[in-house]
Formats: sequence, C-alpha cells, structure tokens
Amino acid sequence: MATGNHSTVTEFILGGLTNRQALQLPLFLLFLAIYLVTVVGNLGMITLIRLNSQLHTPMYYFLSNLSLVDLCYSSVIIPKMLVNFVSQKNIISYAGCMSQLYFFLVFVIAECYMLTVMAYDRYVAIYQPLLYTVIMSRPVCSLLVVAVYIMGFIGSTIETGLMISLSYCEVLISHYFCDILPLMKLSCSSTYDVEMTVFSLAGFNIIVTSITVLVSYAFILSSILHISTTQGRSKAFNTCSSHLAAVGLFYGSTAFMYLKPSTASFLAQENVASVFYTTVIPMLNPLIYSLRNKEVKAALQKILGRKPY
Repeated sequence: MATGNHSTVTEFILGGLTNRQALQLPLFLLFLAIYLVTVVGNLGMITLIRLNSQLHTPMYYFLSNLSLVDLCYSSVIIPKMLVNFVSQKNIISYAGCMSQLYFFLVFVIAECYMLTVMAYDRYVAIYQPLLYTVIMSRPVCSLLVVAVYIMGFIGSTIETGLMISLSYCEVLISHYFCDILPLMKLSCSSTYDVEMTVFSLAGFNIIVTSITVLVSYAFILSSILHISTTQGRSKAFNTCSSHLAAVGLFYGSTAFMYLKPSTASFLAQENVASVFYTTVIPMLNPLIYSLRNKEVKAALQKILGRKPY
C-alpha cells in the first residue's frame, strides 16, 4: 500500500477498445486510415491558409489554430493506440501515462476555448461588420490565441497534478488511453476531492464555453434574419453552419464523458464517445470547414491548379 503521494505502480496496462483478437487488425487499419486523413486534412488546412493571401483573415487564422490543436491532440492518442492494436501486452509507463494525460488535456481544453473564440469572431463579423477589422485586429487575434493555449496549460496542469497526487494500486486501465475517469478508478486513495475538482473544472470549461457559443450564435442568427439580400443570408448561414456542426459534435461527446457522476459508468458508451472526440472529430473538422466553405474550396483549386514548373 502506498504512503503519501507516491504511486505503488510504475506502469499501467491499457485495456484498449476490445479484447477480441479477430478485431485487432481491422481496427488497426481503420484507425490508421482515420489518423492519416486527420494528419493530411489538418496539415493541409494549415498549409493552405498560410499559402493563400486571401485567407489571411481572423476567421482563417483561428481555423488554422483549430487545425493545429486537432492535429496535436489526436497525435497524443492515436499513435499509441495503433501500437497497442499490434502489441501482445499494451503497457505504458507511469510517466508516459501522465504525460499523455497532460498533453491530451492541454489540447482538448484549448479546443473548447478555440471554438469559443471562433464563435466570437463570427459574432463580430456579422453583428458589427463595420467595426470588424478594428475589433479583430492582428494583436487582438494573437492575444486571443495565446489566451486559449494558456487556459489549456493551466487546466491541464491542475488536473494532471491532482492525478499525480493519487496513489494507484491497480494497473489495468479499462480504456485505450490514459484519461482521468479510468485512472481514478485504479486509485487506492480517496478520490472524492479530486473528482469534485475535476468535475468543477470540466463543467466550467464545457458549460461556460458552450453557453458563450450559444449566446454568440443567438445574436448571429438574429442579425442574419435582418440581412436584406438572399445571397447575404445564404453566405452567412453557410459560414456559421460549419462552425455549429463542429461545435455540436465536440461539446456533445465531451459533455457525455465528463459531465456525469463517476458511478454512472457504461464502458461501451464511454468508449464510443471518447473515440468520437479524440479521433473522429479531429478528422471531420477540416472536412467540415473545407467542404462547406467556398473560399477554402476556391483556394484549394487555385493551389492544385498551379503547375510546379
């Protein structure tokens, strides 16, 4: 039994998505394909925005940072997940587990705030178009992005620090990566205070940012309905609907995972929800924003249409 804040284990075993051997190879190929699409899509979005001067606007600056966040937090999870599919024993060291948890939390919290900043940007663009370039100046945009990452590092440092303070006397994590809730179930010390703190922080990050997004879009919808031309309304709806789709997918799955009592444990449903926001959403975001955005499609066609020589 551990004393103080020292863990009794030096490594964990990741339970993975399934213990059925026949599914390991198909799942490996599926998630390898998802990861390749994620990397190509997000790197492609970042590169496209950087290369095309017409996309050097606040909206695309935030979108390129969203792609960076998606690329980073999927890369924290999926490569280890792929190795586990082809390994006999899915072992991760204690330090590796806490590092994975730390960087995952940094980027998933940053995603919450990046989506909020993007909603604010659309609110200013549609609700106060004449003041848009003044309000969303380059220094302001840079400051907002820095604040997003600071919130990610602060939240992750607090939550990971709490998990490190626990003592662990079991090693089998019933999950495919080191997440807070599965780790707490392995602790042989009291987790009540940690659970309440994590629940409060998750509630703040998810509820406050999602309410901010909803309020922003309520004002945006009101403004769109007052646009006199059909073409103007259509352009505004197309731009905002992409963001709303991404927001709905992300907040729906994260709220299911973290805004429920730890006693309400349904492993299959939790795995589906976590797979959705750790692997599927980072893949879908660049597709959502590119397929439903005429400016991005035009920029892509322009790049692809150039001859190398």
